[in-house]
Amino acid sequence: MMRARSDRMRRQYKTIVLIPTMGFLHEGHLSLIKEGHKHGDDMAVSIFVNPTQFGPEEDLESYPKNLERDLELLQEEGVDAVFTPDAKEIYGNKFQTYVTLEKLPNYLCGLSRPIHFRGVATVVAKLFNTVKPHVAVFGRKDYQQLVVIRQMVRDLDFGIEIIGAPTVREPDCLAMSSRNKYLTSEQRISALSLYKSLQKAKELIKSGVQDAATIIDWATELIQSYPETDIDYIAICDTETLVDIQIIDRPVQMALAVRIGKARLIDNMLLNP
Repeated sequence: MMRARSDRMRRQYKTIVLIPTMGFLHEGHLSLIKEGHKHGDDMAVSIFVNPTQFGPEEDLESYPKNLERDLELLQEEGVDAVFTPDAKEIYGNKFQTYVTLEKLPNYLCGLSRPIHFRGVATVVAKLFNTVKPHVAVFGRKDYQQLVVIRQMVRDLDFGIEIIGAPTVREPDCLAMSSRNKYLTSEQRISALSLYKSLQKAKELIKSGVQDAATIIDWATELIQSYPETDIDYIAICDTETLVDIQIIDRPVQMALAVRIGKARLIDNMLLNP
């Protein structure tokens, strides 16, 4: 039905915009929809908790869901179509074809989540083939995901414009995430260390520090000064290849992932020397 609807919209010369989500929507997702409205006149949102991007010890079964509330929010935002497939509809019974990128998944989150980006690229490719958008919007909070999707679209000639939308933050500057729900009030204070470390890096670079290792050491010490923080990675890397940068003599991306209690949180920031 979704594919037939998209064909009909295209025959009517509508510009289809897709926002792929896993549901449990928050203001960050809604900001993607607001951005999407600027780029087309037919807004589609997908809601699908994709099992192939979760590792065996990750939170697939406990990932938060509230479809009824999601649909109410999407109606308020003027969304034209909502695609809510189940795993059987996406993958069938004998699925065996995956989209695998050779280099970009070998950095940042891909090091501790080795199957994650294979699952992301595969499901997004399938959503693209079903919804047939002209434009798709992804948040910059999931920076590596954004870079992976852009590369896949170029490599496989999808002909879809990929828009990267700014990270939306809570009033206390914690990056919005469905997984913030896992945090206790004490853990939330610790979670603010991610943003504080990015701000500290920005200050250090402004003061003339160019050595990436020095900045990472500062960030590590800051985050570890908070209780229940377990650093997965802190990296300063090239904005396109994600390769580690030693000397900051051009714009770079600083990205980090930290486990706090049940939550694995990520954040990032573009740093300019």
